Amino acid sequence: MEIYRKSAAETFEQLEATEKGLTTSEVTKRQEKYGFNELKNKKKDPLWKLFLETFKDPMVIVLVIAALVQLVLGEVVESLIIFLVLIVNSIISVVQTRKAESSLDALREMSAPVAKVIRDGSKQSIHARELVPGDIVILDAGDFVPADGRLFESGSLKIDEGMLTGESEAVEKYIDTISDEVGLGDRVNMVFSGSLVVYGRGMFVVTGTASETEIGKIAGLLETAEAKQTPLQRKLESFSKKLGLGILALCILIFAVEAGRVFLGNDSADMATAILNAFMFAVAVAVAAIPEALSSIVTIVLAVGTNKMAKQHAIIRKLPAVETLGSTSVICTDKTGTLTQNKMTVVDYYLPDGTKENFPDSPEKWSEGERRLIHIAVLCNDSNINSEGKELGDPTEVALIAFSNKNNQDYNEIREKFIREGEIPFDSDRKLMSTLHTFGESKAMLTKGGPDVMFARCSFVYLDGEEKPMTDEILTKLKETNEEFSNQALRVLAYGYKRMPAETTELTLADESDIVLVGLTAMIDPPREAVYASIEESKKAGIRTVMITGDHKTTAQAIGRDIGLMDADDIALTGQELDAMPEEELDKKLEHIAVYARVSPENKIRIVKAWQKKGKITAMTGDGVNDAPALKQADIGVAMGSGTDVAKDSAAMILTDDNFVSIVDAVGVGRTVFDNIKKSIAYLFAGNLGAIIAILFALVLDWINPFTALQLLFINLVNDSLPAIALGMEKAEPNVMKRKPRDISEGIFAGGTMRAVISRGVLIGIAVIISQYIGMQISPEMSVAMAFTTLILARTLQTFAARSNVQTAFGAGFFSNKYVIGAVLLCFVLYGITVLPGAREIFSIPASFGLHEWSIAAGLALGAVIMMEIIKVIQNKFFKED
Repeated sequence: MEIYRKSAAETFEQLEATEKGLTTSEVTKRQEKYGFNELKNKKKDPLWKLFLETFKDPMVIVLVIAALVQLVLGEVVESLIIFLVLIVNSIISVVQTRKAESSLDALREMSAPVAKVIRDGSKQSIHARELVPGDIVILDAGDFVPADGRLFESGSLKIDEGMLTGESEAVEKYIDTISDEVGLGDRVNMVFSGSLVVYGRGMFVVTGTASETEIGKIAGLLETAEAKQTPLQRKLESFSKKLGLGILALCILIFAVEAGRVFLGNDSADMATAILNAFMFAVAVAVAAIPEALSSIVTIVLAVGTNKMAKQHAIIRKLPAVETLGSTSVICTDKTGTLTQNKMTVVDYYLPDGTKENFPDSPEKWSEGERRLIHIAVLCNDSNINSEGKELGDPTEVALIAFSNKNNQDYNEIREKFIREGEIPFDSDRKLMSTLHTFGESKAMLTKGGPDVMFARCSFVYLDGEEKPMTDEILTKLKETNEEFSNQALRVLAYGYKRMPAETTELTLADESDIVLVGLTAMIDPPREAVYASIEESKKAGIRTVMITGDHKTTAQAIGRDIGLMDADDIALTGQELDAMPEEELDKKLEHIAVYARVSPENKIRIVKAWQKKGKITAMTGDGVNDAPALKQADIGVAMGSGTDVAKDSAAMILTDDNFVSIVDAVGVGRTVFDNIKKSIAYLFAGNLGAIIAILFALVLDWINPFTALQLLFINLVNDSLPAIALGMEKAEPNVMKRKPRDISEGIFAGGTMRAVISRGVLIGIAVIISQYIGMQISPEMSVAMAFTTLILARTLQTFAARSNVQTAFGAGFFSNKYVIGAVLLCFVLYGITVLPGAREIFSIPASFGLHEWSIAAGLALGAVIMMEIIKVIQNKFFKED
């Protein structure tokens, strides 16, 4: 049986402790048994291990092999360039990994550094890390709770447990035994490490320290939660494996054919040299086929997306999150502070004469009943708003003085006019608060409290300007109104007063009877105004929004229906109901569960995993420590800027404005970024395909290899990079937020991308083959120079065709992407360097290569690009793109 279901006496017996505290010798024994009250560090992988793990990628392995072979063969420049690119990518990956590991460090810092305890029968202050189970801890307002424990003394104790439960309000604590099994947020006789005492005082016996606390369990979840690959990473990894195997097979075939020609031929040349040339030919194919700069380009395009998102209040901590957002199909969002304003607000009121809803916005318009209601709400109230505008006190009471200010009555003016002369503080047992004031020549006790309690103590009602006896009819109507408010998840308070003798100076509990009821107020933590439109837009984008909150089920349902998150056939579950639900039933009902209430950290992870099991890319928003494990488990974690450091460090994205609208905007940017990444990938692979086609054609016809390895590396690593990055700057395609989320099983070449790669690659290949043939009529060296020139110019000009699969370069706005124009011009300059004296020899361009030859090669490249645009127009008449 859990501790909260045991009495305080049973807890002391189980822990072998007393209210006088442990002795020093007993503390020493228990520290040896349980250890210190601190979260232990998880051993981190050394940097060298993280660095080496980045070389597990199949595409990287192929490049490493090619680079090593070239190094052995003396091709130092080519091999060093490949190694340089791989090392830079590895360093970036290691840095990102180290940053992600800071979650636990932030979590450890939340532990209270000092604790007030009773040991050896006297009060002491010790370091919180020295606490052990059985210690007696004293709590006062402002203290952080240093360990988990069972309360045995409580004086109006209220604790803010939002960092664990997601609740927006402090929880009243009691010492009574709880007989039923309840969730974390309802264990009101327990206190939890890391929470904050906001009111009252109490004492508890420590029941759990370090990893045995609720916050310690979250730390364990953070360690075990799996970091997810993004859809693009999964696709590229899968494709890389296939590409690596394909290239290996192709290289072996090419080497076998070339070697066979050497053995079967009658050439008297040195056989070793011929075999070496055949091997280098095969290596050249590998270099031509693999887009060496792909990883870097994808990283840069993602970084561009982060800049766009930052302007829309979304800070990206992990680059792949940009792309993940674009494929998100489910958003699991916290309620408090995310969908709602995290600020209690009075939204309705009721007077016994039936007045309700629209409270007059000027004191001159108030009825006497409304005036008395405001006065009681402001005077029987301990909250305050300081000169800096900071709200101090219980959120419910702050809402009441804010209600007065909103209706143009400064609450301070009321308090200055009617000074408090006596009081009976709020007590969680009687659920009332009363204060004494002088009004003119008479005194009155003002009382506010829970409706049921107030109804039982009210013998009169203020109605039509008079104090009248409370009748059954009036009481029934009051109860019906209270129930109506409660069904809307509104928090209701009742207000009344009692005339007191002029000589009264103190109030007693006996005075809280025969009260005159004035009216009711209803308040709620309201939805953000922009949330309504955001939920609707997310529906149009095919995104399912699910509310996961620590709040009560009724409240969560009311908010969910109000903002349009819950449809007619949707249901809500509590954490306990979820715990009792088998996996098969959850899988069956999952898509109809729109709201989860009173959930635990384990519940949140289970919900995220259930959606992921269905193949849905799942985003999780949150701001508290309780959200951190699910933020890490989700495909993308979205933390609120006002949230805890633990949540931020576990998330991939942080919203600086805590606004749900920013999430939807970020999804749009994410979709655009993924579109642009696919454009960059198509651009790279189309160019590489053209080169492979030319190489294979030369192999079949026994022509000279049309390119050197250095030429291909120059194109792949230098020339291709700039246009590919520029394509990442393209604006959004039309209707980007009216498309359904991408199916995660969809390949990276889906949606017309493969068709574009093949058509453009074939056209480039044909242009290069024609150019090489023309050059061969002059000399083998000239054929290589012309093939290289046609390839590099065709791949550069292809940038315009790659800007869209559905629009021509002019349809997309020829000059609308200035980065593309700049990249193309710079690529021409880079190519120009290769034909300068001194560089020609390095790039195998003979001195006889002149303007005539260049014009032919350039004309062929331009013709290929024009054909790309013509084919695009024809294809779009027969294939409808998404």
